[in-house]
Amino acid sequence: MTTLPAFCTPVPLDKAYRLLNHGPTVLVSSAHAGEHNVMAAAWSMPLDFSPPKVTVVIDKATRTRALVEDSGWFALNVPARGLAQATLGVGSDSAATMPDKLQHHGIQTFAVEDSELPLVQGCVGWLLCKLVPEPHNQQTYDLFIGEVTQAWADRRVFVNGHWEFDKAPDALRTLHYVAGGQFFVIGEGVKVGA
Repeated sequence: MTTLPAFCTPVPLDKAYRLLNHGPTVLVSSAHAGEHNVMAAAWSMPLDFSPPKVTVVIDKATRTRALVEDSGWFALNVPARGLAQATLGVGSDSAATMPDKLQHHGIQTFAVEDSELPLVQGCVGWLLCKLVPEPHNQQTYDLFIGEVTQAWADRRVFVNGHWEFDKAPDALRTLHYVAGGQFFVIGEGVKVGA
């Protein structure tokens, strides 16, 4: 077990949905029988509050999918601007054809107690998820549901259950994938009402 980065703080499970509610690209990490992998996914979202659930699309052709199905667990990592190149790399290259893709793209990981899942350094949010088996959705739509069992965020940018991108360095802004290797980073906040 490796300890969490110093700036990492637990997020109450009733606020975990907020880590994904703004639509960031995520890094899906998985592990089973000593094998670890990380892939990028543009299609993920919160699904429920209590217990907190998320969804993510994981294609049948990915190595991550087999690891998730075999272990029953996955993690969603919310990468920041500095991981744009690595995010594109692990989203484009398959562990099936490039077994050392994490090292090749400079992905560094850490783990938490009682989990073999690799969590990605350089992210600003992390959600540990237990697979909610839905075979029809998984086979027909590549859609996976996970119940969030633990969540953490970078307290330099996620404070009191809210993202505070306007107060944080640009390097901590989250990535949002468009297509063709292009990302946007989260923009300026607009607060309306009370």
